[in-house]
Amino acid sequence: MKDPYDALGVSSSATASEIKSAFKKLARKLHPDLHPDDKEAEARFKEVSAAYDLLKDKEKRRRYDAGEIDATGAERPQHQYYRDFAGQDSFHQHAAQDGFASEEELEEFLAQAFGGGRRGGRAEFRARGSDVSYVLPVSFMDAANGAKTAITLPDGKSLKVTIPEGAEDKQMLRLKGQGMPGYGGGEAGDAYVELKVGSHPFFQRKDNNIHLEVPVTLQEAILGGRISVPTINGPVNVTIPKGSNAGTKLRLKEKGILDRKNKQRGHQYISLRIELPAEEEPELAAFLKDWKPKKKQDPRKEMVS
Repeated sequence: MKDPYDALGVSSSATASEIKSAFKKLARKLHPDLHPDDKEAEARFKEVSAAYDLLKDKEKRRRYDAGEIDATGAERPQHQYYRDFAGQDSFHQHAAQDGFASEEELEEFLAQAFGGGRRGGRAEFRARGSDVSYVLPVSFMDAANGAKTAITLPDGKSLKVTIPEGAEDKQMLRLKGQGMPGYGGGEAGDAYVELKVGSHPFFQRKDNNIHLEVPVTLQEAILGGRISVPTINGPVNVTIPKGSNAGTKLRLKEKGILDRKNKQRGHQYISLRIELPAEEEPELAAFLKDWKPKKKQDPRKEMVS
């Protein structure tokens, strides 16, 4: 199931009010009563309804953000972190972690392998802690614009994570020193966070460019005009040329994803989709019935021999 934030078109930092507002807007647009026999609209309506049911519940939202449940509300398998071993002796932690039956067995192995001396009956040995890994679900908008979030660990503590602007799906972040603790004064391991970027109901990312299909009315396509179009940084006004056809493409310069290497932004490409009136328009039908084009058209000429 789609990430609930992406399904509603909001970021993971959105307020309860923003989430409610986004749901109402989509629900009005996708309600089955307005789209009879439209299976795609019905599926989207169910999707946004399920997303809102999860996010409006504070506890479910907290658990989803923490990775404890998935978008359907089902429990996720819990990852084991070094804090799960809190309260255990540090040496015993490494014995269990590395597959030794006892502290003495690990101690003896280290002494033989590294020639460590003994102090107080225990081998003198410094070891770096093991690394840990985590998969973090990230909304499309948070990946595009960057965000700060946290991973909640099983003991209730959290790791702060900065999602860089323009982050990509499966990108790996390294949190230095946030892994398993070291032994004998050794440094802690690192935590590696793999980003799982969700999709978006409107935007599609290709490299650093954003692609978007925008519906326009028949009147706007024929007469042209100014319309408001969403971008990842907020809505902008765009001029629709007179006589635009379905599939007409427009470019919004540098309204795409930031390339962190060269500090340049991609573009946003808009493809127009002409949307006919939802209800009958007798005057329009009467006009078209009597209308005689100056030049006869055959839009299927290339398809039919």
